[in-house]
Amino acid sequence: MNKNLLQRLCCMLLLCVGTASFAQAPKAAKGQIAIIPQPVQVTAKTGFFLLTKHTVIVATNEADKTTAALFNAWLEPLTGYALPIRESGASNSIILETGHDTTHPEGYTLTVDRTRIKVRGNDASGTFYGIQSLIQMLPVEKATAMEVPAATIVDYPRFSYRGMMLDVGRHMFPVDFIKKYIDLLAMHKMNTFHWHLTDDQGWRIEIKRYPRLQEVASQRKETSVGHYRDNKYDGTPYGGYYTQEQVKDVVKYAADRHVTVIPEIEMPGHAQAALAAYPYLGCTGGPYEVATHWGVLHDVYCAGNDSTFTFLENVLDEVLPLFPSKYVHIGGDECPKDRWQACPKCQARIKAEGLKDEHALQSYFVQRIEKYLNSKGRQIIGWDEILEGGLAPNATVMSWRGIEGGIAAARQHHDVIMTPGKYLYIDHAQSNDKNEPLSIGGYLPVSQVYSYDPVPTDSLKPDEYKYIKGAQANLWTEYVASTDYAEYMAYPRACAAAEVGWTPMNRKDYNNFLERLKVHVKRLDLKDVHYARHVLDSTSVTPLIQH
Repeated sequence: MNKNLLQRLCCMLLLCVGTASFAQAPKAAKGQIAIIPQPVQVTAKTGFFLLTKHTVIVATNEADKTTAALFNAWLEPLTGYALPIRESGASNSIILETGHDTTHPEGYTLTVDRTRIKVRGNDASGTFYGIQSLIQMLPVEKATAMEVPAATIVDYPRFSYRGMMLDVGRHMFPVDFIKKYIDLLAMHKMNTFHWHLTDDQGWRIEIKRYPRLQEVASQRKETSVGHYRDNKYDGTPYGGYYTQEQVKDVVKYAADRHVTVIPEIEMPGHAQAALAAYPYLGCTGGPYEVATHWGVLHDVYCAGNDSTFTFLENVLDEVLPLFPSKYVHIGGDECPKDRWQACPKCQARIKAEGLKDEHALQSYFVQRIEKYLNSKGRQIIGWDEILEGGLAPNATVMSWRGIEGGIAAARQHHDVIMTPGKYLYIDHAQSNDKNEPLSIGGYLPVSQVYSYDPVPTDSLKPDEYKYIKGAQANLWTEYVASTDYAEYMAYPRACAAAEVGWTPMNRKDYNNFLERLKVHVKRLDLKDVHYARHVLDSTSVTPLIQH
């Protein structure tokens, strides 16, 4: 046979095999299925379902009805109509069935044929995620009727914890933006919003028992401008906080989208804003002021003062009813020990408790707070510094200084959330170009985020893998002062992070991800997301926004 003819026949055969099943070789192109994060299995079929104003959504429980309403919220701006939600229906319907797919928690099966669409969720979250995949199968152009490609999708998450953090201590964002941030998490099947609410530069949650947290701790006289080393300030007062009613509203909004909100109340370090309001909480008694610059500050909560623990327990008593999450994040990172070393009360505590040193004193502090939260039916998460001096008995470790803290915690049979700066700190620059907006530094392209595997298989034994509960991307906001800039830093890197948390390793393919992303960013356009374009157009490095 002619060699060229043989090559052409082989290519044709490969093309036929490649288009028969997306489960074998997914390829995103116009009209094809381009879901982010990549599902476990996608099998394309012949034909399509025609969605029109006569289509109905069938939902029989309140959670599914809420999911149906959220589907309509996406559909209506594109079609001009919302579909009726009913409790029965057969043909020309989108049927939601929670509790019928029993394979995996948060899993779902989505079937599209010519007569109907069926979403069967293991639980209400699974049904919701099935609808998120269905949304990503819809066209993004406005039309009165929409063709949904026929397919069967079987899907479930790799990890139970899939999160993103937003720091509002350094720069605060309005409630509407917080909700948009949550919308985008849900769109990408992330189930946890870590809300970093307190820091040296601002206390952002109302605590009614301590009004000076609102009056003093939430305000700073000015803000560092330019890079930290420039030592320049804008001379403009800055402040604000979320009321408890606003917090309740955000938590309910997130719950409807199957996102759990975990609050972070920093301790024992990153406490200078609180000390400015209540100086007796510090080792020196002050005076203190809310920090105006970034970095690690030396004034922390006094670990030898029982009033410190009374204050924090009272604060937590107001925080807990606002957040029904199993976890409360207590920080625990970057706590200098020099104030404790010079503090008579802290030294007396070390002696009275038989502690080895100030690192053991930090462990005492964390364990005392953990015991209190455990008594309220909650568990703590802390940054990996909580390993210092001995890990609290039931603590979950969030490993950020590389992966070593996570490895150590997993070996001790503690749950771990992986969030190493090298891969998941999305406050780092996306380009080395001189036109890139100011950031904290470092370089983290989309490809590097995507490459991360949260399970360090070369460092853990197979029976220790189970302690790696998931991964989280972190957006710290020292240099992120606007909502547009926050979105620019987060997306599309958050899309890659979503696939890290959801998609099996054998289904991940960076080139394929980029092909799907080219389709997916049109959905981000519909949500008015100010995402970075570096990975989409390597010739364009000028940022879309100005810091």
